[in-house]
Amino acid sequence: MKKTLLIVLAFGTIQMAFSQQESAFGDGEWFKFRMSYSNWLKAGEATLTVKDSKLNNKDVYHVVGKGKTTGMIKWFFKVKDRYESYFDKNTLLPYRFIRDIDEGGHTKDIEIDFDQKNNKAHVNDKKHNKKTVWNTKPNIQDMVSTYYYLRNNIDVSTLKIGDEFKIDMFFDEETYGFKLQYLGEETISTNFGKIEALKFRPYVMAGRVFKEEESLTLWVSKDKNKVPLRIKADLAVGSLRADLEAFKGLKHPFQIVVEN
Repeated sequence: MKKTLLIVLAFGTIQMAFSQQESAFGDGEWFKFRMSYSNWLKAGEATLTVKDSKLNNKDVYHVVGKGKTTGMIKWFFKVKDRYESYFDKNTLLPYRFIRDIDEGGHTKDIEIDFDQKNNKAHVNDKKHNKKTVWNTKPNIQDMVSTYYYLRNNIDVSTLKIGDEFKIDMFFDEETYGFKLQYLGEETISTNFGKIEALKFRPYVMAGRVFKEEESLTLWVSKDKNKVPLRIKADLAVGSLRADLEAFKGLKHPFQIVVEN
């Protein structure tokens, strides 16, 4: 389950919310997701945690994302991933991004420091003891901060089906043009009851992992939190699904249509 946390951070790469005047998240927010393969086989779990912090005397949010395989899957393909982002509490632009992963023996240990003023990314590949500097586009995001930036900067009140949102994201040693499309509203059944959700399509790169660019579908709660509820991914082999299993520290009331 090689992209376990990447899929969830495609909530991340992804999840939306929605008015700069009222933040959708804050210190202490925590999500736990259950991963399943082909809709029945437990594949893993992932968590996202938000904490207030400081980095180089700047007030930042420090987000930590962890993912790992569990159950039978881990005996065939073991994954243990950790992603971290430090981003400005006001602009939500990242200053530092950390990717420390082990996916079936494929490992990376990378730390990126962003110079937002001069549009540079200082990449420290700790595994290979290699440091490089890359040019970036203005207001660049990392894979984790993208999730929170979109969450606070898309105005849901003006959303129309088919609307698209684009953002530049730097990952490892390359800038990606991330695109998200709004598909409409849907009420879905969850562990917590029926919840009104906003449905999105994050576009991904087709190839070795995903069947096609439209392989991902994302649902987030329609309330002010814009909680990531579910994501489905059609993989090159089988499918992967992530469902919100537990949460705490929400900034706003969690709205349920019908409780289970």
